[in-house]
Amino acid sequence: MIKLTIVGRVSDGLPLARGPCHLSEENENTLYYRQQGEMILREISKATLTASKMSIRTDHFLFHYMVENGICYIALCDSSYPRKLALHYLEDLEKELKKVDIKVLETISRPYSFMRFDYVIGHIRKQYLDTRTPANFSKLNNSQLQEIVMTEDISNVINNGQKAEIAPHGSTPTTKTSIWSSGYLEVIALKWTPVAMIVIVAAILLWASLVLTDHYIMISY
Repeated sequence: MIKLTIVGRVSDGLPLARGPCHLSEENENTLYYRQQGEMILREISKATLTASKMSIRTDHFLFHYMVENGICYIALCDSSYPRKLALHYLEDLEKELKKVDIKVLETISRPYSFMRFDYVIGHIRKQYLDTRTPANFSKLNNSQLQEIVMTEDISNVINNGQKAEIAPHGSTPTTKTSIWSSGYLEVIALKWTPVAMIVIVAAILLWASLVLTDHYIMISY
């Protein structure tokens, strides 16, 4: 069964519509799975998830998503629900949303405020409740939808998203080099060469004065 649906804008990760939720409040945390769906939408918006279609495993459910024309369609289904039928469901949502002026979708600024599409989601979902109807049976046997869709675990999606956030702020590793091949030696030379020259000159003058003094004493005797 299709439990949860989210339709969102990819450009900024804003959820536009969600339709009715069909999670059992007694056994399943509705808010928890909705937040996971919103997280998936954000990762798609940040290009952490780049596949146009994917299934993501979470507990005993599967998120199926599809991206078309800058809009992401996400459905949470029982793990036993046919993937092909779930993708057909998302495609039907996409066909209906294409009838809406794109400018209307671009002006939406609040999450889930495109409530007129909630009815459309609910109406289309009813068509997919029974997988054994002739229409759904025909979709399951349709050979046109044979593309390979990846399946990922929700924990990997979360970890990859965290790594992507940390990476730009991390420091770039530097290559270890010898002091003799670095600019550090040049700094030392510029700073201490004049001092060394003064010390050397002073030492020479001192030595010369000692030699002359000794020579003078020897001549005096």
